[in-house]
Amino acid sequence: MNVLDTLQRPLRNLRLSVTDRCNLRCAYCMPEEEYRWLPKRSILSFEEIARLVAVFTSLGVDKVRITGGEPLLRRELASLVRLLAASPRLTDLALTTNGVLLDQQARELRDAGLRRVTVSLDTLQPATFRALARRDDLERVLAGIRAARDAGFGELKLDTVMLKGTNDGELCDLLEYAKSVGAELRYIEYMDVGGATRWRPEHVLSRAEVLERLTQRYGAIEPVREVSTAPAERFRLADGTVFGIIASTTAPFCRSCDRSRLTADGMWYRCLYATVGTNLRDMLRSDASDAEVAEFIASSWRARADRGAEERLAELSRGAFVGREELAQNPHLEMHKRGG
Repeated sequence: MNVLDTLQRPLRNLRLSVTDRCNLRCAYCMPEEEYRWLPKRSILSFEEIARLVAVFTSLGVDKVRITGGEPLLRRELASLVRLLAASPRLTDLALTTNGVLLDQQARELRDAGLRRVTVSLDTLQPATFRALARRDDLERVLAGIRAARDAGFGELKLDTVMLKGTNDGELCDLLEYAKSVGAELRYIEYMDVGGATRWRPEHVLSRAEVLERLTQRYGAIEPVREVSTAPAERFRLADGTVFGIIASTTAPFCRSCDRSRLTADGMWYRCLYATVGTNLRDMLRSDASDAEVAEFIASSWRARADRGAEERLAELSRGAFVGREELAQNPHLEMHKRGG
C-alpha cells in the first residue's frame, strides 16, 4: 500500500525514538543546563512500539531507524530489535547512536537482527569532544565504532555535524579515520531545529565549502549517480572513497522527504520542523483498533504539505528556530525528544 501526501511523497521511512534521555550534552543539540524529561508512564512499551510499527508497515513504511535521545540508554533494547526484525515488511532496520555504550551492546544488537548502525562522531580531538559534548567519552565512542565493525555491521556510517570554528579543521582527518575503519562518513550541515538555541548562519559550514576544502586536499570529486530518497548526497574521491553530505540547511530536500518521526511517548511528527504533533499513544491506550489507527495515520499523511527546511531557507532574517522559553513550554520541540 502506498500512502502519498499532497506533494506525492510516500509514507515510507519512520524514525523511532525510544528515549529522550542522553548521556552527552552536545552543544548543537542540548546547549542548556536544565531539561524536563518525559515521565516514565508516558513512554511507549516495546509491545506498543511494535504494534505501531506494524501499523506503519501496513501503510507502506519499510524502513525504520531507532533513535533517541541516546537509544542505547533504553534497557533491553535488543528485545525491541527482535520484535521489529521479525517483520517481513521491513527492508531496513537501523540505529543511530552516539556510540558511548555501543561496545557493550553491538554484538547483541547484531544477533537480534539490527542491520545497520550510524555513529555520531564530530571530532577526533579529546579537547574538542569535551567542548562539544561536555563529557570525556571520546575513547568510548571510538571503542564502540570498533565493536560495531567487529560485530559485522557492514554498512557502518559515521555522522559529523560541522561547525565553523569548532571542528571544521578536521574534515580530512575524519574522512581518513572513516576509511581506516571501513565506514562511510557523512558531513551534516548545522541545523537550526530543536534545541539548537544558539544556532547562527555564520556557524554553518555549507556543502559547497565542504566540497571545496576536500577538493583542495584530494583533487577531483565526482557525485555518485543513484536514485534515492536518503538525506545524504554521496560523492566519490579518485581513490574510490565514498562520503556523503547532508545539506539540510543550504539545500533542503523537502520535495523528496518520505520521513516521519515517532517520539518515545508516541507523538508523531510529519516534519522535523513541525511544531505540532499527533498523539498516537492515547489512541492505543483508548483501545482503538489497528484499522482505526491506520486510517488516522493515512488520512493525516495524505494531508501533509510540510516543507519546513525550504520555508526556513526562504526567511530573510534567520536565527534559531525556537528559543529557550518556547522549548521550556513545549519540550517536544527538542531534537533529543523527536529523534533528529
